[in-house]
Amino acid sequence: MNTFNVKAYGTPSKDEDLNEMKIERREVTPTDIEIEILYCGVCHSDLHTARNDWGGTKYPSVPGHEIVGRITKVGSEVTKFKVGDLAGVGCLVDSCKECESCKQDLEQYCSNGSTGTYNGADKHLQGHTFGGYSEKIVVTESFCLKIPENLDLKAVAPLLCAGITTWSPLKHWNVKEGSKVAVVGLGGLGHMAIKLAKGLGAEVTLFSRSPDKIQDALDLGADSVVISTYENEMETVKGKFDLIIDTVPYDHDINPYVGTLNISGTLVLVGYIGKMEEPLFTPPMVLGRRSVAGSLIGGIKETQEMLDFCGEHNILPEIEMINIQDINNAYERMLKSDVKYRFVIDMQSLKK
Repeated sequence: MNTFNVKAYGTPSKDEDLNEMKIERREVTPTDIEIEILYCGVCHSDLHTARNDWGGTKYPSVPGHEIVGRITKVGSEVTKFKVGDLAGVGCLVDSCKECESCKQDLEQYCSNGSTGTYNGADKHLQGHTFGGYSEKIVVTESFCLKIPENLDLKAVAPLLCAGITTWSPLKHWNVKEGSKVAVVGLGGLGHMAIKLAKGLGAEVTLFSRSPDKIQDALDLGADSVVISTYENEMETVKGKFDLIIDTVPYDHDINPYVGTLNISGTLVLVGYIGKMEEPLFTPPMVLGRRSVAGSLIGGIKETQEMLDFCGEHNILPEIEMINIQDINNAYERMLKSDVKYRFVIDMQSLKK
C-alpha cells in the first residue's frame, strides 16, 4: 500500500516528553477521506496513553482523538463528502461492522474490538494507529463526521469525545424536558454534561466537593450546586434525580450519590475505569430499583446526532487554545485540573 509521511507530535516511550516526529499515513483507498487537521482537542486519555498509565501503549505514540479539519482528498467511492468540506474524527476509526453491536450503530461496543483513532490495530499498514497530533489523517468515510458550518470550528473538537461521552447516556436514559439530572465533577466531561442536559430541557444540578466551583457551574447553566461533603445539603436532594452522570476520573465513593436517585434512577459512570475500593451499599438500590451503570463514548450515528444538536442549539465547550509545542506543559496543567475546561491545539502551530 502506498504511504506518505506527515509531521506529528508524539513520544517514543512512557518516560519521554512529546516531541516532533514523522509518521506514515496511507494514501486514500477508494472509500477513504484525507483530512488536513486544523484543531485537535486534548483528552485525559491522551495523557494516560502517552505515559502508559493503563498499560498496553504501543510506541511511538501519537495521541489525539478530537479531530476537526478540512478534506483535502476523497477516494473514488466516497459519496457523503467532497474536497473542501469540514470533517471530524472522534475516538474510533474502524470496527468489524458485522457484530450485533455494530449492526445497532454501537461501534464503540464492537464484539470483535473497534479500532481506536490512536493505539489501535492498523488494518491497513499493520502496526498501530496514530492520532490527531499530526498534519493529516486518512480515515474510512463511514467513520467521518460532518461538522455543522455555523459552529466555531476552534471549539468543536472536544465534542468528539467529551461531548459524545456525556450525550450518549443522556439519550440512552431518555433525558428530556423536565428530567432531573445531576453531574458529579466539573471538568472537560462535567461541563459538557451540564450544557447538553440543559439543551435537552433538564433541570441540572452539579455535585462538587469544592464551593469555589459554584459560580462556574451556574455560569455554565446549572440550576443548582450541591456540595457533596456537606451532609445537610445532600439530605435536601435525597430521592431527587432521574440520572446522575459521574465524570470523576479516579476511584471515589459513589454510595452517597446513589441515595439521591429517584425510584428507578440510574447513576452512570463515564469518568473512571477500574476497581472501586469502597464496596457498593445495596439497600438503596434494592429498595428503590436504583442502578449503577457505565457508558463509553458513542457510535458514529449517535455522534453525528450530537453534532447536529449542538449545531441547532449552538452548544460548544469552553476551551483554551494552545500551540502543539506547549503540549507537555498542558499535560502537567491537566493533572492539576488547571484548565477551563478543555485544551485545543491549533494544529497550524505544527508548521512552525
